[in-house]
Parts: sequence; C-alpha cells; structure tokens
Amino acid sequence: MTSHFTLKSLCLALFGTFALSTCALAADVQALGKSLTPFGAEKAGNADGSIPAWDGGYTRVDPGYKPGGKRSDPFAADKPLFSITAQNMAQYADKLSDGTKAMFKRHPETYRLDIYPTRRTAAAPQWVYDNTLKNAERARLVDSSAGPVPEGAYGGIPFPIPKNGDEAMWNHLLNWRGTSLSLDFRHYLMTADGSQVMTTDGKAVQEMPYYYEDGTPEGFNGDYWLFRMLNVGPALRAGEQIMGRTNLNGDQSQAHVYLTGQRRVRKLPNACCDTPTPATAGVMSFDELSVYSGRLDRFTWKLVGKQELYIPYNTNKVQTLADPSALFAKHHLNPDQVRWELHRVWVVEADLAPGKRHQLPKGRYYLDEDTWQAMLGDRWDANGQLAKTLWSLPAVLPDLPAVAQLSSGFYDLNSGAWFIQNLYAGKDSQYAAVERYKTSEFSPAAMAGRGVR
Repeated sequence: MTSHFTLKSLCLALFGTFALSTCALAADVQALGKSLTPFGAEKAGNADGSIPAWDGGYTRVDPGYKPGGKRSDPFAADKPLFSITAQNMAQYADKLSDGTKAMFKRHPETYRLDIYPTRRTAAAPQWVYDNTLKNAERARLVDSSAGPVPEGAYGGIPFPIPKNGDEAMWNHLLNWRGTSLSLDFRHYLMTADGSQVMTTDGKAVQEMPYYYEDGTPEGFNGDYWLFRMLNVGPALRAGEQIMGRTNLNGDQSQAHVYLTGQRRVRKLPNACCDTPTPATAGVMSFDELSVYSGRLDRFTWKLVGKQELYIPYNTNKVQTLADPSALFAKHHLNPDQVRWELHRVWVVEADLAPGKRHQLPKGRYYLDEDTWQAMLGDRWDANGQLAKTLWSLPAVLPDLPAVAQLSSGFYDLNSGAWFIQNLYAGKDSQYAAVERYKTSEFSPAAMAGRGVR
C-alpha cells in the first residue's frame, strides 16, 4: 500500500507545490479507518500513554438498560487518578483552558477537577462511518447568504480532515448524536448567592434529518436539526412551547413559540446568535446552546491546531443521580460528580467578522477529536475580558452507539451566576432513541394543537 508520505512525495514530484494540498488531502482520506479513526481522529495514543489508542469505542449495552429509560454509568468503578486544584493547577496549566483556570482563581477553595483514566468511547454506526468517508471526498464549503455552508455532505461528519475553522465548526454542528430522540430534562439557573432556580421542566422531541439512514445528499433540504419542546414546569411557564428548524443556511432557519397568555403561535424574528432563547427562559443566547450552535457568519473562524486538554468526558454519573441538586455546589458543578479526562482537541478561535456585532466578540472552542463535539468554550467581551466559560457533559450511549453531549451550560465570570441546560438526572425517561417522527411533529400546527387554552 502506498504510504501517506510516499503519496505526498509523488504528488509533489508530479504536480508541484500548487497541487500538494489536494494530494495531501487524498492521502489523509486514505488514512481514514486506518491510522485515523473513521471520524478523522488520530487512532494512536499519545507518547506517554495517558491517552490510549482508539479501539472502536464503547458499544456494549448494559443488559439492564430498558430503551427510553434511565441510563447507567458503565465506569462507576473507576477511581480518580489525581485531582487538580487551585494549589497545583500551575503544574497542569498547559492542559487547561483559560476558562478552567479562571474558575480556579475565582473559587480557589471549592473548584476541583477529578481526573479519571481516559477512555476513548466514541463510536457510531457503520453507515455513519461510510458516509463520513464519502463526505471526505465529496463535501465542500460554498458561500450562502448566511456564510459558508457544506455542500455534498450527508449522514456523517462533513469534513473529517478539516482545512480551516469553518469546516471544523461544521463538524461540531453536524456531529453524530442519534437521529430521532425523545428527551425529558430540566434547566437550572444558579444565582451568584447560590440560589437554585428551575427555569424549565421540558419534554421534547428532536430529529436530525441529516442523519436519516436512507437519505441522500440530493434529497436533503438543508434542515439538519428539528426540535420541539413543551414546558410542563415550573407553574409560571407550564404550557409554553418552542419549536426550531435549523437549516444549513441560517437565513432559512425558523423558530416558533407558543405562549399561554397569548394563546397563539408566533414566529421568532431573530432566532440566532446573541439573542436570548426562550427555551432557557432567556438565560442563554441561541449560539451558546451545546457550547456553540447556529450560523457561523458572525465570526471568522481560525483552526489553531490540536492540543491535549482536560475536558469533561464519559459523565454518565451525572445522569444517574436521583436528585439533581446533588450536582450543584454553591458556585459551580459539584466536583464529586463530574468526570474529567485527558483528550486531544481541535482548537478553533472565533473573531467578530467585519461589519457584524455581538455582545461577546471573541471566542475559543475546544472540539473533541473523536466526536467533533465542542466540549469547552471561552468567550471574551469587547474589553478583552474573559466573560463566560461554557462546558458540556458528554455521556457514552452504547445503544446508539455514540458519545453525545447530554447536558451543557456556562459560568458567568462577571456576575458569578451559572446555568445548566438539559439535565436528565432524576427523570425516568432520559435521552431515548425512538422511531422517526412524522414531519407534522415539527410544524406550527402541531404546536397550536397541543397548546393550553
């Protein structure tokens, strides 16, 4: 078999430096599923073995798991290798994000990372791997009215060998997390004085038409994420609904809300970017959901490279808690409940694009190489001050199979408040894979039909 180095050398000899990047990409495509994982991560571990080799991920379903029910922690017996605190964080500074360091400085007595053995559990169905390989050869970015969007990608990671920051962020936006899902969760706001406020008790349906197994790029209309949520609590918000249809071209995305006081379905005029989202009672902006979501044209995106970083990972323990309050310390997540591991991440920086506006004009995002999900993110304000650090709590879901970002949230480094969305702890039904929904489930008519009158 022609080696990666030999193919690049041959391309250079035959076609010169102008075509070298294209040939190098072809060589990397050949490496998918071999020296690279099917999603484009380095299959090998790191030099000192603290990051192991990827061996196919974790796909062993707990025999006690009932589809749609509570999820278990397959690694409950693991013990922390060590802990990072404000007192020893300098020793690990090169493997900590700016936001993590800021939390140590803000809460030196209570903030802690318990570091567990790294388990590269990421997995996906074979048809997703097959589509990812096809995407590596056929997908490209094209201009749209809402910035660069993928063309020719379908059913897998669009750019497993990214050439720039836009491609890497589209890998995050189109990461594999299942196709059709039923979700029961709560959102909580923690105020600066430590008070807990449940802002949402939601029942939701979610679907990713981009991941219909029997679909094709030609038949895909660009709506890649469909979501409809009904609030069953708290009492003040019971009966409210929100529905979103997110398109590759953000100008074609739509969001509708149903408010019980108005008893009408209304289309939101600006469901993007730094606009507060009703799904979180206005606590998070649309583009902070899942660390980052939505259109890319507000920023220019730079692919900085890879680094080894401590990130939350395999955090199934969080979802097994009987009482959500067990996860909450006064000023941050309870360190006893959160598992951190060392993983390689892609670092992507965001700077406000010319002529655009945003409350937080600079960001940095850390994308797990195995899943492409943004596991951590930091955002700076117009004065250059670090204002927010965002995080996710990914769990291993062997029935899909996947490692999926279940819960996520942020710490506000100015006010001291913090927020968590999509917390499944204490729910009998959690993140359930279901049969494909009817198209009518994601329509204004469905909202109106289920509205409280």
